[in-house]
Amino acid sequence: MSDIKKVVLAYSGGLDTSVILKWLIETYKCEVVTLTADLGQEEELDGLEAKALKTGAVKAYVEDLREEFVRDFVFPAFRANAIYEGQYLLGTSIARPLIAKRQIEIAQIEGADAVSHGATGKGNDQVRFELTYFALKPNIRIVAPWREWDLTSRTKLMEFAANHGIPVPQTKAKPYSTDRNMLHISYEGGVLEDPWSPATDDMYTMSIKPEDAPDKPEIVDITFRQGNPVAVNGEEMSPATLLKHLNTIGGRNGIGRIDLVENRFVGMKSRGVYETPGGTILRLAHMSMESITLDREVAHLRDSLIPKYAELIYNGFWFSPEMELLQKMVDETQVNVSGRVRLKLYKGGCYVLGRESDNSLYDESFATFEDDNVYRQKDAEGFIRLNALRLRIRNIAKNRKI
Repeated sequence: MSDIKKVVLAYSGGLDTSVILKWLIETYKCEVVTLTADLGQEEELDGLEAKALKTGAVKAYVEDLREEFVRDFVFPAFRANAIYEGQYLLGTSIARPLIAKRQIEIAQIEGADAVSHGATGKGNDQVRFELTYFALKPNIRIVAPWREWDLTSRTKLMEFAANHGIPVPQTKAKPYSTDRNMLHISYEGGVLEDPWSPATDDMYTMSIKPEDAPDKPEIVDITFRQGNPVAVNGEEMSPATLLKHLNTIGGRNGIGRIDLVENRFVGMKSRGVYETPGGTILRLAHMSMESITLDREVAHLRDSLIPKYAELIYNGFWFSPEMELLQKMVDETQVNVSGRVRLKLYKGGCYVLGRESDNSLYDESFATFEDDNVYRQKDAEGFIRLNALRLRIRNIAKNRKI
């Protein structure tokens, strides 16, 4: 690796990548180009280009990838109702393949020898970044400082930053590792390393405490077209604009906070706290839309694959043949998932009030408890007896042995 002349670093401006930028220059005597992907970090992006250049980068890309992120990564996952271990909406996981993809593209533009990231040797992100690197450029060289250096703790990183005059957002009072984008914000580390210790109220960014949310419920209508949300309260919006709008609505109603201990791909358990206000609303609305537009067996087959789909994202296999296959199947199920869902948001809760679609498979004339002329209730007797046949035979055989 000593012949590396130029590296493209995925640069967030946080503690890890701020230190890594200077460390790469000192250790490899190479030029460093930084990529900061704007995925909706808001004020966290302020001054990052200037900071990267001041720390020693020869060039600093700050690229607006918000629409691509939501359109090509978030929405496909939500068409699948993807959720990891029943709670996590994959906010960090789904962002990594996009950042890594753009790194590879910039490495080719800049003629760089290698790419680098700030993921630790304990975490999932190293896998997500590097699987994408290799999938898109098989012979790319990778520098993963956390697997090389002797800066083995965040305390040592803060000391390195202080000694080199590098400003960082973390402090000893708030040592959280955070990741923010248009889908969510995550918090790890600090007091959260004890799974019994509650998250403090001053930590949250995107949402207010449910107890402090308005006393009056807020009603929101979401329109879907082939599985994708396209309008809120009748106003059509681009993907990124729509998600940002729902984040605002959900955040002011205390929607989308979760605290979980998840199983990392590398083998350990990790405690994280997440805020996903808009995503929480969208997933419930999408499932409600599917409830009247998807055939039962199609829905059940697709649902059986959700754990695998979510696991592929979580483990970093976005650019894999199995994910391509699953996505094609998912998208085929969404052809008729169009219509409107109405929800009520109230103090952290999200409730479905109604759903309608021109493609609805719900037929009141069949479902009614009143008189009808389309369903013969006596037919159910033969249906039940045929389904019970193997159960009856099993019991007869069991008693025969006795």
